[in-house]
Amino acid sequence: MAEKILLKGNEVMVEAALAAGCRFFAGYPITPQNEVPEYMSYRMPESGGVFIQAESEIAAINMMFGASAAGVRCMTSSSSPGISLKQEGISYIAAGELPCVIANIQRGGPGLGNIRAAQGDYFQAVKGGGHGDYRLIVIAPGTCQEMYDLTMKAFDYADLYRNPVLILGDGILGQMAEPVERNEYVPLCEMPEKDYVLDGCKGREPRVIKTLKLESNQALIDHNIHLQAKYAKIEEELCLLEEYRTDDAEVVVTAYGIAGRIAKGAVNMARDKGLKVGLLRPMTLWPFPEAAFERLADKVRKFLVVEMSCGQYIEDVRLATKCSKVVEFLGMGGGWYPTPENILEKIEAVY
Repeated sequence: MAEKILLKGNEVMVEAALAAGCRFFAGYPITPQNEVPEYMSYRMPESGGVFIQAESEIAAINMMFGASAAGVRCMTSSSSPGISLKQEGISYIAAGELPCVIANIQRGGPGLGNIRAAQGDYFQAVKGGGHGDYRLIVIAPGTCQEMYDLTMKAFDYADLYRNPVLILGDGILGQMAEPVERNEYVPLCEMPEKDYVLDGCKGREPRVIKTLKLESNQALIDHNIHLQAKYAKIEEELCLLEEYRTDDAEVVVTAYGIAGRIAKGAVNMARDKGLKVGLLRPMTLWPFPEAAFERLADKVRKFLVVEMSCGQYIEDVRLATKCSKVVEFLGMGGGWYPTPENILEKIEAVY
């Protein structure tokens, strides 16, 4: 049986990253993710790696470019405004096809907002917050155990697809503590050789990693075609989700992250009242689990989106269901939290 530990979600993520072989971290303080660099500052040296408190979020994300190009498993973290500052660097990393893991422990916005948990960064995460046509693999854990297990997988996804992976958490998940089984790291598959790494060219041809494509008018077009083919492959191969009590459901509640965890309690309360309600909780927000929504849309009457924002995730739900069913909404921005009771009240109102 795996050893159990009691840590905050932010600290759990650090332990999982180290178990997966992360050996370089660069970050900058911002609430509610401060425990990540704080805990990493002494756990990383103990693990034989390098920790750097960068001079800014912009510096931290550009250090990911260098560390990944050198072949090291690397990670950075921040919270909403800090992630905004990293967007140009994230676009560069995606263009260079360099694997790394980025964690966003979201807070209320827009602007500096507040330090309460929120989910207002969905568009930024799944639509590409920086410039150009690129994609991040976006993972949304809903428990501290998932934070541990999915963080380890995030490093594998990054290496497997040569693409940055974003862990989209929130202030509740980052700050809450619960027992977690410290499962042994086992690679998802045999990882591909890193034949792009800049590790000295003695005895071989030099390698170049760059994002400026000026060789010809066609060079950047060809690179975009290559990237889009890779993203299509990721969409075919990667989909993580939880379906709960959907077999006979007439109404399906859908939410991600901590909102999905809270919604699960509301679904159980609705079932106790005799209402045929289920839950669909994506754990990959990109790729989006469109097939699951299409399948459920054929048999349910309505969907209810619960979201800790003014309504972003709801747009992808409507697209996935091709607007064939009514999609109700319960959500608010600025640090609003749902409870099982107010989700149940909304379920009863729309049922």
